[in-house]
Amino acid sequence: MLQQISESESVLMKIIWKGGGRALYSQILDALEKDSRQWKKNTVLTLLSRLIEKKYLKIRKIGRRNEYIALVAEPEYQTLQTHSFLNKVYGGNVRGLVSTLLRQDILPAEDMAEVERYWEEVGRSFQDGEQEAADE
Repeated sequence: MLQQISESESVLMKIIWKGGGRALYSQILDALEKDSRQWKKNTVLTLLSRLIEKKYLKIRKIGRRNEYIALVAEPEYQTLQTHSFLNKVYGGNVRGLVSTLLRQDILPAEDMAEVERYWEEVGRSFQDGEQEAADE
């Protein structure tokens, strides 16, 4: 199982994911600068080294330049974080999370409508799959 990463490490991973899962060190520094983050180069190198140790990244030498390649896709990371949050805060109880979102008006009406459409589609595809299995 993957280790948790810090907020700062997450910033670097998002930059790399945004670059299609690859980024040169110079591209990472440029992205941080554009985001108005004034991180020292040693800090960035330390965070990148930690991500390599945690198996989120690997490094590839291109001449004298370093390319950082994601070993974990963003959806995989999101799934890990979702499960971690759900277990930590709600003891794995999905109903508790959803009821909190609904009761506290955290989920806007348009998002709720989108969730309803999603569940309708999932239900239809599940029923279609059951029908195909029955026909075989």
